[in-house]
Amino acid sequence: MKNKTVVVGMSGGVDSSVTALLLKKQGYNVIGMFMKNWEEKNSSGVCKSAQDYEDVVSVCKQLDIPYYSVNFVNEYRERVFSHFLEELKAGYTPNPDILCNREIKFNVFLEKALSLGADALATGHYCQIQDGTLQKGRDPQKDQSYFVYTLSSKTLPKILFPIGHLLKSEVRQIAADHGLATSTKKDSTGICFIGKRDFKEFVGSYLSYQKGNFENLRGEVIGQHDGTAFYTIGQRKGLGIGGPGEAWFVVGKDVARNVVLIEQGTDHPSLYTSTLTATDLSWVSGHPPELPFSCHAKVRYRQKDAPCILESIDAGRAFVRFLEPQRAVTPRQSIVFYDQEICLGGGMIA
Repeated sequence: MKNKTVVVGMSGGVDSSVTALLLKKQGYNVIGMFMKNWEEKNSSGVCKSAQDYEDVVSVCKQLDIPYYSVNFVNEYRERVFSHFLEELKAGYTPNPDILCNREIKFNVFLEKALSLGADALATGHYCQIQDGTLQKGRDPQKDQSYFVYTLSSKTLPKILFPIGHLLKSEVRQIAADHGLATSTKKDSTGICFIGKRDFKEFVGSYLSYQKGNFENLRGEVIGQHDGTAFYTIGQRKGLGIGGPGEAWFVVGKDVARNVVLIEQGTDHPSLYTSTLTATDLSWVSGHPPELPFSCHAKVRYRQKDAPCILESIDAGRAFVRFLEPQRAVTPRQSIVFYDQEICLGGGMIA
């Protein structure tokens, strides 16, 4: 590893801290680099990026490695946040983390690292790279391959995931054993790089929404909603609808009429589908598998892999059939395909 230089994307969390530690112990020349992608204070008047950078500085000093900060605020707003708002405006439930990984972390940030003469970029993602393939992280509760499915085989040789073979508990223990300042820091939550906020209040400061009706599938008005962007398919909490019978769930949206469709029951048939189409396809190998292809897929991050058949691809649209109906399949969320532990790629649910 001598003379090999690796830039570590330091977020101020325990995962990237241990990533830098492990690489230094392996003999790499390690450079810590912090990305500033958001500069607005949260509702408590606290600038999250400033706090995180202080933690980065503390860890880098402990490890005796150089550290820098790069500003990608404009790139984040143009490539990620503006798209996020447009999707919300159209009534969808977007996933900014996937777009952030594609456009920022493994694009402009990778380019910046290589321009400084680094041989690779390392991050604290719970994924693995083996034999030129992208694979799940060992910890099933923390596996993040779902969020990086847009990586390509051309990019993989320039990426390192040093903690992908570890459990989260092991990462915490390594940090504690070495007295790292971030060893007990809580994991970040909320919108990518923006942090945990009151979603309605935050989005409402950028987009104006009108109240509208909750309707069931028979067209009966059940109540009023605060704006279509604030609800996603399968949602139960936050509807503000009581009354007799089972709980109400969001089953769809009619954005043109400003209506959110709801029905009662966790297992209402309208919450399930056995087929979907996907667009914006991305394959790690650079090309799709030979079709038809039996594999597994996730239609949301926390979902268990579900067996499916990738039946056809036509005009950039993939047709997928699941062996068992899937619950709360949501347009503009990602479907990610797996062949056992290997992440094949994915696309956007249409």
